[in-house]
Amino acid sequence: MRIRTLITLCSLLFLPSTWADANSRCTEQARSWFSPASISCSYRSLSLPSGPHTSREIHYELPLGTPPPGGWPVALLYQGSIFPVAFTRDGNAPFGGLYEAKTIKTLLDAGYAVLAPRAPLELAWLTNSAGPATVYNITTDYTFLSNVFAHIASGGFGPLNPNRKYATGISSGGYNTSRMAVSFPGEFRALVVHSGSYATCLGPACVVPLSLPTDHPPTYFIHGFADLIVPWWSMDNYYDRLLWHGIETGRHTDLTAGHEWLPQSAQLVLNWFNAHP
Repeated sequence: MRIRTLITLCSLLFLPSTWADANSRCTEQARSWFSPASISCSYRSLSLPSGPHTSREIHYELPLGTPPPGGWPVALLYQGSIFPVAFTRDGNAPFGGLYEAKTIKTLLDAGYAVLAPRAPLELAWLTNSAGPATVYNITTDYTFLSNVFAHIASGGFGPLNPNRKYATGISSGGYNTSRMAVSFPGEFRALVVHSGSYATCLGPACVVPLSLPTDHPPTYFIHGFADLIVPWWSMDNYYDRLLWHGIETGRHTDLTAGHEWLPQSAQLVLNWFNAHP
């Protein structure tokens, strides 16, 4: 009898701890001896045109509860190269993907709708290759995202506030977040560029123009100092240019991190968005 009780107690110790907040769309599982930590959030999906004969998918979710007057503020989360945004991740996901899911959970729990549009072929955004706005404006990215914004305004995703849009994303999604300032003037309240830089930069091939849009949204940067894919200095050049223009900015550098989501990312993103209602 004692042996059986001991075995039962030991098995309980090693079971993963899973919990769901009644006010959350997400469940969270702590790391155990047998499984990594994980976060899983519900989501919906729809497709919108990206050209005359093409369309792309958007995964999205709304917070629980009653939306505020004007609708839920909305955070667009742009994928990095190759890895589309996932509403379920575990601790084994590459590039700190668990903390991407943590960012989704944190935003939903704080009352932000989260939209995750797909890049072309779910690979990478065209912002780097398209170059100047005059070229970018004829891309499928421009058509697709314009349709996403119109669908927000028309209520196609539910009761969202088109006047309170925010954007963030990592790597290719970080560059695409900057693109919102360059090619979609007046659309966004604030941006968080994660492991990225200016819209037309690509890794170490990065020249931030002397002139930036006068209505460039307040922009925060999250970057690992040991990032070998998008060098930290490329972000620093963008940050300095914003300071020079008197545009509100800030940054968080993790001295030991590489090209990855950070444990602090979710709260840093939320704090910056909350500071710009």
